Amino acid sequence: MRRVLSFRYLRELVVVILLPLTFLINARLSPYFLDPAYLLSDTSQYMEAGIVALALTFIIISGNIDLSVASNMALVACVTASLHARLGMPMGAAIPIGLLLGGLLGLINGLLIAGFRLPSLTVTLGTFALYRGIAQILLGDRSISRFPEWFVGMDYRMIGPVPLPLLIFLTLAILFALILHRTLVGRWLYALGANPTASRLSGVPVRRVTVSLFVFSGFCAGFAGLMMASRLNVARYDMAMGLELDAITAVVLGGTDIFGGRGTIFGTALALFLIGILRSGMGLANIKIEQQLVVIGALLIVSIALPNLLQRRRS
Repeated sequence: MRRVLSFRYLRELVVVILLPLTFLINARLSPYFLDPAYLLSDTSQYMEAGIVALALTFIIISGNIDLSVASNMALVACVTASLHARLGMPMGAAIPIGLLLGGLLGLINGLLIAGFRLPSLTVTLGTFALYRGIAQILLGDRSISRFPEWFVGMDYRMIGPVPLPLLIFLTLAILFALILHRTLVGRWLYALGANPTASRLSGVPVRRVTVSLFVFSGFCAGFAGLMMASRLNVARYDMAMGLELDAITAVVLGGTDIFGGRGTIFGTALALFLIGILRSGMGLANIKIEQQLVVIGALLIVSIALPNLLQRRRS
């Protein structure tokens, strides 16, 4: 039984081993890395990707993918900022509209996928371009930064020593883990990813679950977009460019099978911190962004290939 469990969670185990190793390497690269205040404040740089990654864990476990999340973030931020700056709507009223828009954009994805039985990769690749294009039409090359003071600087808000974005992420991670591992909905997601036909025949409401998943993903993306607008104090059509790849990398690196059927929120959270800490250390050591991408790409390949090779040898 122990051997089965060890191989089942081998990818997560690889991340657990790499995390302290990354701390040691970064401490050698820069003497400033181990400052607790710096480590805590730096987490705010990747918490938006973390929230999107939590929702994508659900999506990928179910056997789907959502490539439109970063474009959703940009469009929600641009629409919310436009409602406030151009139409004079109070920010407190514009934010709920932005969150509803995020859910609506996810609903469009879900209806196209579940209603017309289209591949999620194809649909979200299309809305990836569509939503970003609408944001660009809305603002062009301009940016909006006229936000009220209470909205700006979420990353500087502290609950004790913990930055507010980190606290939000940890709270959501616990909530998402409980849903995934302790509820009927979580069992449905694993069943959908493992065998959608058998799930349908056994009474799982496949279409309703799929649509709800993408609405949920869209809402989380919209929330992350508003968090990013608060942190950067700006809304632009090109914000969060490429963030969907960071989120998917965290999900897959954390042990979620890209074809669905397995994965954990714990693994996603660990992988997110591993990527964030790795980038933070390389940034302090003045390693170029291109070289950082090479390191993270190699890490992803090794973390996926190594457990598979070990499992094949065992078989």
